[in-house]
Amino acid sequence: MRGMWHSMTTYFSEPQSMYYRFGENQEQVLKVLAERYIGANAQADFVYRAFQQSGILQNDKGLYDLNLGKRFPDAPKDHISYAAALIWGDENRNLDVLVRCYGPVRFYFNNELIYRSTVIDEITPDATVKLGIDIEPGWNTVWLEMKNTPAGFGCQFGSDEGKVRILNVLAPFQERSGQAGWVFSEPVTSAQAQPNLLASQGESNLKWLPETQWSASEQNKSALERIYGLLPGRHAYAWTNLNNRDTSGRPVRLSGQSSGPIQIWLGDKSVATIKNAGSFEVEVEATFGRNDLLVRSECQAGAGSWGFDLKASVGTESLQLELPQRVQGALEECWFYAGPFESGAEPELADLMRLDRVYRTNAGQQGTGTSGVSQAGRTYWRLDRPDTFIRPYYENAMLSNKWTVGSVTNYGRWDYPLGVTVYGLLQAGRYMQRTDITRYAAEHVQSCTQMYEYSLWDREQYGFPSINQQLIMLKMLDNCGSFGSAMLESYTECKEPTFLPIAERIADFMLNRLERQADGAFYRTCAGEYAENTMWADDLYMSTPFLVRYARVTGKSEALDEAAKQFSLYRKYLFMPEYKIMSHVYDFKYKQATQIPWGRGNGWTLFSLTEVLEALPEDHAERPALIEFFNELCEGYAALQSESGLWHQVLNHSETYLEASCTAMFAYGFARGVRFGWFKDPSAYVTAAQRAWKGLVSNAIDRQGNVHGVCSGSRYAFTAEYYDQDLRTVTNDNHGIGIMMLAGTEVAKMEKHLSERTAKSTASTVHSG
Repeated sequence: MRGMWHSMTTYFSEPQSMYYRFGENQEQVLKVLAERYIGANAQADFVYRAFQQSGILQNDKGLYDLNLGKRFPDAPKDHISYAAALIWGDENRNLDVLVRCYGPVRFYFNNELIYRSTVIDEITPDATVKLGIDIEPGWNTVWLEMKNTPAGFGCQFGSDEGKVRILNVLAPFQERSGQAGWVFSEPVTSAQAQPNLLASQGESNLKWLPETQWSASEQNKSALERIYGLLPGRHAYAWTNLNNRDTSGRPVRLSGQSSGPIQIWLGDKSVATIKNAGSFEVEVEATFGRNDLLVRSECQAGAGSWGFDLKASVGTESLQLELPQRVQGALEECWFYAGPFESGAEPELADLMRLDRVYRTNAGQQGTGTSGVSQAGRTYWRLDRPDTFIRPYYENAMLSNKWTVGSVTNYGRWDYPLGVTVYGLLQAGRYMQRTDITRYAAEHVQSCTQMYEYSLWDREQYGFPSINQQLIMLKMLDNCGSFGSAMLESYTECKEPTFLPIAERIADFMLNRLERQADGAFYRTCAGEYAENTMWADDLYMSTPFLVRYARVTGKSEALDEAAKQFSLYRKYLFMPEYKIMSHVYDFKYKQATQIPWGRGNGWTLFSLTEVLEALPEDHAERPALIEFFNELCEGYAALQSESGLWHQVLNHSETYLEASCTAMFAYGFARGVRFGWFKDPSAYVTAAQRAWKGLVSNAIDRQGNVHGVCSGSRYAFTAEYYDQDLRTVTNDNHGIGIMMLAGTEVAKMEKHLSERTAKSTASTVHSG
């Protein structure tokens, strides 16, 4: 598809275009864009799965650490162990995976040998092999064969850039269906054939770990004793759902055995307090359908056990107890457990019976994960199975190497392209007075931030977080600036209490901990990586819109001052005066800019500059220079607009393809410049913005609201060929959807502004006449 843009300016025939259907009507186009996006990205919660902490964990790079030398320190030389996992594919996609060997490794994907380690791979410290795999629709199998040698035993395995390209693996075999994580075998003397990973593990000759069932001796204990042991003075909670199918309104009878004091709540009401061990029976009022049922159990000093058994019934009919939340991999369980808590460490009842909280277990412990304290002394819900916790996952957030999304859902993901998507939804919803759209956008952000403290705990427990990876693994502006800006923008829609503590963390990172040149300019150190010691035009967007909103929400003007200062500094390094546009990157290794003006990098620059100018006070010291800079850039961009109304992927290389996202950003910037009065001569930019919008609805947005012609996420190069030939365009890429909505709203606002101004001028003339 990308090649079509070299010879024409559309992906589709004229009747398929948004222009053919609605012309340049911004509100109709915005409606279709927003509704298509929301329809394709339903408000689906995270998928919760059973995960065994005694299994294979990830390191801080997101690689699964299968160090079998630590698991089996006494394994004889040349013995072999296997690890297996399943990957679900919704569609065909490619993924780069990394292998780091501790010893000899063979990697099979879908029963095909993909990689056999070399002696260099096995003995070179930190040697990393990158391999491309083609994930197919349905179940895909991963099979690792690892041999023990004196040099090491096992490997690390995972996706390249694991916090962005998330690789969730599921346990194979019917007995573990739906469970997250790997299985691995005890060492054996000789090689084994790969068994059917979708069948029973009993059909294999290997002993698979981690164990999913309690030992015979543990099964004779109560659930709380086998999970936590005997802990006099401690208490724990158990949570289930009572499914009342009785329509007569009769009371529900709760009965069973207790090994010590228990308290029972139904919903938010305490319904029973059992002070002594023994049998109990109480009648309670329960509404039809599902009712949260919570039990607090104490372990008494000198007691031989603790816990309870509980059944529910109406008359002679037993009622079903069910898990409060669907958990994949929990095949027979009906209770969640949280604990053990010290005396005095009492969670608030309002904070129990929910999955977006972690709970302090130590009396007197202060602070929360949000404010940065250690997550030690905290816990989360788990199952009655060895070392088995509940973990939330982005079920469908596994991006390919080119950031394509396809049919998967983006909802609930913290990710920089989604920051501008959320912003676009907010602005389009506000312009159309569609509270359903703005609410959807704000709730996307809330779904991330409300799980922030859990994400910190998850990382500490398991090495790598299962959600909010980019926010938690905060190392560069991409990880926080864009989505952080959208978070603060949505603060006007909902005063979500988790927003501001996260904003403080992001602001501290940008203002106090981010890498800078000696003159104060933000840049990327990225030691040992391809982008080492570089400055990117993109980072003006990744930083300054957040700083503007942070200053607005908190009143801390130094953040706005910093945003203005960065534009002056970036101009010094990246401005190309002969064209009046920006180079994509300055490479400090070579002490020069690449002199390649990538379209979207320039789009981010202009987009962000308008955000800063809107916020800068009229008397701000930097304002005159930034107004001048804005006019210079717009003059340079306007001169390079094509006849179609769109701009080229590399702005001053007309042989490169026409690209949609930079076009939308230039339309956005021009329209705002007209509306806010920043241009010395606005007339040419009114025309340029309107031509750009017409070009987009004619050539880049089809009548179903699909967005075409958006360049995938970029690295950088010193040649235009890389941007033209290696960066493919992607349909419905998140780098483009939101900015299309923003462009439409701003062109509409510009036209309304001009219409109102003309009407006032006409009325004034008539009145004076």
